[in-house]
Amino acid sequence: MPADARYAYVASLGDDALVLGQRLGEWCGHAPTVELDLSLANLGLDLIGQAQHLLGYAAELEGAGRDADALAFRRDVLEFRNCLMVEQPNGDFARTLARHLLFSTWQKLMFEQMTALRDERLAAVAAKAVKEVSYHVRFASEWVIRLGDGTDESHQRISDGLAWQWRFVDELFEAPEDLGELIRDGLAVDPAALRGDWDQAIDVVLAEGRLGRPKQTRGVSGGRHGRHGEHLGVMLAEMQFLPRAYPNAIW
Repeated sequence: MPADARYAYVASLGDDALVLGQRLGEWCGHAPTVELDLSLANLGLDLIGQAQHLLGYAAELEGAGRDADALAFRRDVLEFRNCLMVEQPNGDFARTLARHLLFSTWQKLMFEQMTALRDERLAAVAAKAVKEVSYHVRFASEWVIRLGDGTDESHQRISDGLAWQWRFVDELFEAPEDLGELIRDGLAVDPAALRGDWDQAIDVVLAEGRLGRPKQTRGVSGGRHGRHGEHLGVMLAEMQFLPRAYPNAIW
């Protein structure tokens, strides 16, 4: 199996976690309450920890002498392979929670399947991460239900947040062409196979929150191929500034 295909797969998972972790970190000092400020920061730290393990492994597969920090802070935007959903601006609290429900439900299903892969290193990372992501799903689900079943304003805000994020859902279940052989060899999970369980899990939360499914819109994709919107470039410019400005600095 070509090493570049395995690298791309693992790096995409690491990029998802890294970018969303950074987005959640932007809530520090801005969340609706102190408790939520801490909660969102902790969710972000979980994701950054996952990114460190996944990008570290991706760097080893790449074999170019880079490490996790180099992949996080020295790559340009076109080299990132995260899905488009995680790079979107936070918006209000409801939009952030809508994104976290949709993505974390997918991520939990992905990690659960990854624990059975023939790649023991990836399976071990997934086994640890799935415990964290299970809490992420519970946290996001409870808040989506609370907002949906709350006031008229909270219901409208979470409905709008879900509708805004929905265009990015289909990309989660797309498989790049070079993923087919990895899936057949038991080295990657087929994302398309997760759709049924994802739909069922999301529908349960929406029903409990008295929320309808957003209207189906034309999906937007391209993140797995390095085609990103302007938002990721702006985020990386801030995230990567210090390591690029002071490349030899150490803590």
